[in-house]
Amino acid sequence: MNVTPLSDAPTIPKATTYQGAFLPAKKKSAAFLPLPVKWPIKNNTPTYRHDMSINVVADIAPNLHVRTPSLAFYLYPVQQLPSRLIEAAVDQISTLPGIGRRTALRLALSLLRRDNERVKSFAEAIVAMSEGVTPCDVCHNLTEQITCSICSTPLRNKNVICVVEDIRDLLAIENVGSFRGVYHVLGGIISPMDGVGPSDLNIEALISRLAEINTKEVETSDDKESDSEIEIIFALPATMEGDTTSFYLYKKLASFEVKITTLARGVAVGEALQHADEATLARSMDNRTLYEC
Repeated sequence: MNVTPLSDAPTIPKATTYQGAFLPAKKKSAAFLPLPVKWPIKNNTPTYRHDMSINVVADIAPNLHVRTPSLAFYLYPVQQLPSRLIEAAVDQISTLPGIGRRTALRLALSLLRRDNERVKSFAEAIVAMSEGVTPCDVCHNLTEQITCSICSTPLRNKNVICVVEDIRDLLAIENVGSFRGVYHVLGGIISPMDGVGPSDLNIEALISRLAEINTKEVETSDDKESDSEIEIIFALPATMEGDTTSFYLYKKLASFEVKITTLARGVAVGEALQHADEATLARSMDNRTLYEC
């Protein structure tokens, strides 16, 4: 194994934490895979272990490049912070999605510049949200009550249920302001690659909900009017995982007398045809509608 220092940087202090990354040796543009390691300093021999960690036991430059015939290992030091309290705060902030350690450090230092009352208010708001917000018992929307405001209002059509992946999709549809039905939040979509199966989603709750609606319809009236027809709208992502989830739900709901629809797919408003992909154009042609002035 060849060990090539990338610079003549100072020697590594003991117990310095480093961050490493493996990537194919011939694909330097490939994505890095983070690998935290500890570096004891003993002698001048770098070794490679089967657990994909490298024992650098040498006074060598902090920037190290270890190359094998199939893998290249790139090493760079993790910034040492002056306080363990700041380090703990940065570690927690960096667990948020889309937040790296550099951004987490900037946010932590911003909190330090605030007065104690504002920091306490910030922390109390986070804790209150974590303790006070719970899923709705009916649709799994987020709420502070047992039932959310959408499910509890009598102005909504309870026979029209829009199935969405998560709360962000619900909020997006609500912001349009034209949908007057109710929702059902699955909490995700079927994705075997990510280890998400049907049992991990709120599918059984949807089936129980439909069974309850059917029972109420039978008890109230034997002849159903046209406006009391039960409709399920699939508002799931236009991806392979979203289509798989829609197909699974379609099969599970086949025993119910419900109307199953999905969101229209086609060319977006304001988009030029030359910028649309082939699948979108094909779906737009198949689902073309009558022109109305």
